[in-house]
Amino acid sequence: MASTEKKTLYTADATAIGGRSGHVRSATGVIDMDMSVPEGLGGKKGATNPEELFAAGYSSCFQQALLVIAQRAGDRLDPQTEVKCSVSLFQEGEGYGLSAVLDVDLKSFDQDKTIDMVRQAHKICPYSVGTRGNMEVDLRVKGESIGLEAQENAGVAERGGVQ
Repeated sequence: MASTEKKTLYTADATAIGGRSGHVRSATGVIDMDMSVPEGLGGKKGATNPEELFAAGYSSCFQQALLVIAQRAGDRLDPQTEVKCSVSLFQEGEGYGLSAVLDVDLKSFDQDKTIDMVRQAHKICPYSVGTRGNMEVDLRVKGESIGLEAQENAGVAERGGVQ
């Protein structure tokens, strides 16, 4: 396996004060908002939570990965392509965890091609790479789970690094 040097392309900085019932601000000031426990768990209206921010980031990042996959194949995505991400907070014993569902609608490709593109995007999306082996991720096309092979969710460490 050829070794490649890791090159940092961008670093985002944000600061939280007060945890889930506090405030978060990015270094750029673009994100500057109150945080709350989710409303359904007794939190206040008008505030976001870590799961909502994670879902927004993952869906955006995954859609960019789809754009890259399409471009590599000489295809173009429909401008109305959607990637919906649902992030769930769960409790298991004394610990807490997250799981995610990515539901993709490419609009202009058939089911087989869409599934192939979603699988390829899952291999390169930084959020997918970062969560692989650490968090359950369900990939769906128009609401239907496409299932993942064990190696598609294996941790990076198990494979000996990103290839």
